[in-house]
This record gives sequence, structure tokens and C-alpha cells, in this order.
Amino acid sequence: MAHLVRDKAKLIARVRRMRGQLDAVERALNDEAECSEILRQVSSCRGAMNGLMFELLEGQLRYHVAGDVTDPASDEAAALEEVIDIVRAYLK
Repeated sequence: MAHLVRDKAKLIARVRRMRGQLDAVERALNDEAECSEILRQVSSCRGAMNGLMFELLEGQLRYHVAGDVTDPASDEAAALEEVIDIVRAYLK
């Protein structure tokens, strides 16, 4: 949890930006905007949510799952980086 406390302001700012994006989707729907515009906005919201998900998952993996990996040249550290890279690629 220490990583959440450390990054709290940054994470909250991210959530607030996402809220703004969702508000924009709602406004676009209320204003009967073009479907393509709404789809782009929803896609942006999804990307923002995936970005937040990745940041939280990375912290979980680094600090809670592999917290005892201290040697960056170890096999465990390499495996951790591999999993993080896979999750990053998946959420893009």
C-alpha cells in the first residue's frame, strides 16, 4: 500500500481526468453528437482506464508480489519485468 500513498496525488489526478472524460461523453450524448465522436471519446476513456489499471497492477506486482526481489540481475527480477511488459502490452 505504500506505493499508493506515495503516488496518491498522481492517481487522484488521473481519476479526475477520467471523470472529465466521462462527463464529456455524457455531454456528447445529451447534445446528440455524431456517433464517431462519441466512439472516440469512449475509446479515450477506455485507454485512460487501462492506463490506471496498469499503474496499479505494476505497483501490486513490484511491491506486494515480488517485494523481496532485491537483485536486479536475478532471474526473479527478469521474470518480473517480463510479466510487467506483457501486462503493459495487453492493456495498450
